[in-house]
Amino acid sequence: MTDTTLSQSADRRAWLSLMAVLPLVLLVAMDGSILYLAMPHVTSSLRPTADQALWILDIYGFVVGSLLIAFGNIGDRYGRLRLIMVGAVVFGAGSLGAAYAQTPLGLIAARALMGLGGATLLPSGLAIVSALFPDPRLRARAIGIFAATFAAGFAIGPLIGGMLLRHFEWGVVFLINVPVVLAFLVAAPILLGEVRSTTYGRIDLPSLALSFIGILLFTWSLKTAAAEGFSMPQSLAGAIGIVAVALFLRRQMRIDYPLLDLSLFRDRIFSIAILTGLLSLVVWSAASYLAGIYLQSVLGFDVFTTALLTLPGAVVLTATCVGTARIVERIGRRSALIATYLLISAGVLLLLLTSTEAGAAIFIASTVVAGIGYGLSFSLVAEVAVSAVPAERAGAAGSIAETSNELGNALGITLLGSLSALSFRLLGPGIAGTLDETLDHPALAPDVIAQANQAFLTGLHIAVGTGGLLMLVAGIIAWLWLPKTLPE
Repeated sequence: MTDTTLSQSADRRAWLSLMAVLPLVLLVAMDGSILYLAMPHVTSSLRPTADQALWILDIYGFVVGSLLIAFGNIGDRYGRLRLIMVGAVVFGAGSLGAAYAQTPLGLIAARALMGLGGATLLPSGLAIVSALFPDPRLRARAIGIFAATFAAGFAIGPLIGGMLLRHFEWGVVFLINVPVVLAFLVAAPILLGEVRSTTYGRIDLPSLALSFIGILLFTWSLKTAAAEGFSMPQSLAGAIGIVAVALFLRRQMRIDYPLLDLSLFRDRIFSIAILTGLLSLVVWSAASYLAGIYLQSVLGFDVFTTALLTLPGAVVLTATCVGTARIVERIGRRSALIATYLLISAGVLLLLLTSTEAGAAIFIASTVVAGIGYGLSFSLVAEVAVSAVPAERAGAAGSIAETSNELGNALGITLLGSLSALSFRLLGPGIAGTLDETLDHPALAPDVIAQANQAFLTGLHIAVGTGGLLMLVAGIIAWLWLPKTLPE
């Protein structure tokens, strides 16, 4: 057999291996967008409190964000294939538990289990894909397909979710994960090879505990304050969370193998890239969650129509993700990074024009404009972050970039979602803590319904207005702080 034949055979096997990983990537991307659409159904069925509803949405992101870097080290030491297969089993078990959850706490626990598995899927999958393609040109193409698949998950998630929720109970949005996971577990040992790193450090358990406890206690405190007001337990939990995060950061500067390499943030290009990933997901998650409730509960669209309304923006996001390389060739990395902020800001600020009577066309325009910014962000952040640091630190940079995305996704609902919940609690009719809980009460007077809808819309406007201004300010900072040219 000639060298050319061997090379072609290896290439075919690599592409087949990539096809085995992509369904998991699609699942992770779809999971968030489907759940945003399904939340009104979950709320009506399980009757969660305002803070429980927020936990259902973002416990996954906080678990993933807290464990992502640690699991990167575990994968380096024990093998990426082994880790991703264990993670797929845990993700599937969590999906099954979520599908049949009977209480809000049960669904929160199942979502946390999904997060435990999900913390292995994207970084391990990306590491395996990178190892499958030693040729830089083919590797770039494979990683581009990987990123485009992730973006496509956002595009098709609402549509698939809308079709399923039209005919089945809300648990189906989790149940569809199970056959994909089973197919992966059959195909992975055949198509994928084991991948290990030759350099790794030990996992610092105190750092892992401090980051996890700090993030969860602080966000629980914030959510509880928004939904129920301030109290001694809530304030104490928030204080402990802040202290734990501070101790975590202090420890990272003193140990030999930190979970979070803070020295990387001395590079301003790296810092801006990570800030881009964090803030874009903060705004995206909050706007998607609140807009889904607005379209269904305020404007009265059914779930399938709501899914169709999300489609133009999601398609634009996917197309931008695929075409980012050409956009960067034309305008440069610096301009593309700054445009990310400005487009997302402009898109979400359009939602300030919505009312309790109409807003579907404005929503579509908002998602199309912001979708270009999100597409640029998804494609640019990891690439810019990795190119800003020495080659031997690329792995750490990539892990931090992925962590910023996951934490941003969860923090958006915690910070901006809690801001909206606080507004509803102060301005709403006082019957329940959320709009859907309020509307589920029988025999509501028309003026009470109008007050509840207006209170929710005001909360939506406050949240997206804050997010839009935050992106605008960050874009100005990036314009002033970034050098005129960025490294390739």
